[in-house]
Amino acid sequence: MSITEQRPIVSKLEKQEIYRLLAEGKRVDGRSLLQYRNLDVQLDYIEKAEGSALVELGNTKILAAVKVGVALPFADTPNEGILIVNAELVPLASPVFEPGPPSEESISLARYVDRSIRESKAVDLSSLCIIPGRSVYSLYIDLYILDYDGNLIDASVIASVNALGTTKLPKYSVEGQNIKKLDEYFKLELKDLPVSITYAFFGDKYLVDPCLNEEYASDFTISMTVKSDDRFCAIQKNGGGMISPRGFLELLDKSITLGKELRRVAYSKIAVNG
Repeated sequence: MSITEQRPIVSKLEKQEIYRLLAEGKRVDGRSLLQYRNLDVQLDYIEKAEGSALVELGNTKILAAVKVGVALPFADTPNEGILIVNAELVPLASPVFEPGPPSEESISLARYVDRSIRESKAVDLSSLCIIPGRSVYSLYIDLYILDYDGNLIDASVIASVNALGTTKLPKYSVEGQNIKKLDEYFKLELKDLPVSITYAFFGDKYLVDPCLNEEYASDFTISMTVKSDDRFCAIQKNGGGMISPRGFLELLDKSITLGKELRRVAYSKIAVNG
């Protein structure tokens, strides 16, 4: 799906109100500047998927589904499984989503989620090798944006990791260079639980987890994915504007603190095996 060229514009009065509240340390929906919206996670939402999760972050709703297959490994990683993320901006989710080829926004979202999972080593791809150089498990994560009210990145990372946390893989017996599928399954083990923290900037002030109006009214956004060991594995800035080195370091510190709180809520239903 694609996004229309002309995005909705926040009215001048709405933008002035957002800035006025920010100056008082408040927000349009009553949250504090560093407070996330209510988060709800439902696991195993799709029966026919090997893993799935429905995430609601405020009014933003995202469904993540994992399909498992067997494929030839990539030539440069013959002993590793395959991980691919796709994002579908469903037209019913927002007036700005249109049918058509993938937009830059959907591609960018999928790449960021992929990077967050891959670089955090949440999934040990080497454990997905069946026959080196010949057969490996392939994991396809499909993200469906069902309702868009801002901050797709954080919600998509949470949905994807939860879906992986419920994923079951079929077992195969190996006879020479041949494999045979068995009627047995095993659970995919997660090695880390990465979370993304997204900030929206308004001049020299910022807030976390922007709703749609805040997102559109902001100068730019910055997303940071932090691992369970407080290290960062993905950072992305969207939009113009600048941030000082001191301000950037401040965001890193805040992301570590916020990441611990968000991780506890976001992944309370799944386990990590580090």
